[in-house]
Amino acid sequence: MTANTEKIRQIAKQLLKEGKVDIIIGFRKGSVPMMNQPLIVTAPEDVDELIWDSNCALNLANYVTNRKEKIGIVAKGCDSRNLVTHIVENKVTREQLHIIGVPCTGMVDRHKINAMFDAEITAIEESGDSLTIKGNGFSKDLKKTDVLQENCAGCTHRNPVIYDELVGDLVTEQKDVDPYASVKQVESMSPEEKWNYFEDLISNCIRCYACRNACPLCYCPTCFVDESRPQWVGKSQDQVDVRTFHLLRAYHCAGRCTDCGACERACPMGIKVREFTKKLNKDCLELYNWEAGLTLDARPTLDTFKPDDPQDFIK
Repeated sequence: MTANTEKIRQIAKQLLKEGKVDIIIGFRKGSVPMMNQPLIVTAPEDVDELIWDSNCALNLANYVTNRKEKIGIVAKGCDSRNLVTHIVENKVTREQLHIIGVPCTGMVDRHKINAMFDAEITAIEESGDSLTIKGNGFSKDLKKTDVLQENCAGCTHRNPVIYDELVGDLVTEQKDVDPYASVKQVESMSPEEKWNYFEDLISNCIRCYACRNACPLCYCPTCFVDESRPQWVGKSQDQVDVRTFHLLRAYHCAGRCTDCGACERACPMGIKVREFTKKLNKDCLELYNWEAGLTLDARPTLDTFKPDDPQDFIK
């Protein structure tokens, strides 16, 4: 993605020179492979740190919350949808943002790639759809499509939904994928099988809150896990507390989640956190024909009420 990197740098430098923005939010190369870091640039001479490749998976919408500056931000499809949610929920204004849209063909799954090698990975090189993974004493070529994050492999909104400038040509949206295939598998289980499935899913959760901290939707002034008056959930590793955290966090994201995958990428234990939010995304689509972040003209599903809303769930 060298061409995209150069284009992003050119746009960023011009925006800062002309004073159209105060800051640029993008990515720089990480200190370890496959872990690019968010970067805030304030001076034109620093834009050469900006980079774009298949390791820019964190959702940069996380860094615009309640900011007052004029902001230039690099945004792929899911990032742009979260920017829409930020605007709708009054966390930032559209006038503040200059969105540098990047059509995206997916981000690589660092957990998946690390699991393929016994030795430490020291570098990853990218050329088109090819990746070269290098380490001490080995070099292996991989196809990018074989090691995509699961959310990227099933993504149907790869192009930015709002942008002021576009980096590269729009990509063809995927039509032959089912983003809810794993949800349907769980839905087909018996109640006991579902219980066991989710118990096993979160069994190694250490309550570090990395999923919450990486999520661009988690901007409550005080998170429910930190409330003490009243205390909604305990601080221990008690199974009830762990379940409560995951279930309540998922419902806070209902109708707002863009399935960007930032939660799973941040999890140090490799927990498939998206299994909670994907079910709610599917319900919102089927019940209300709603997908998060596609329009500035409507509020999220659970933020509105209509007299003819489906009520079949009431028993």
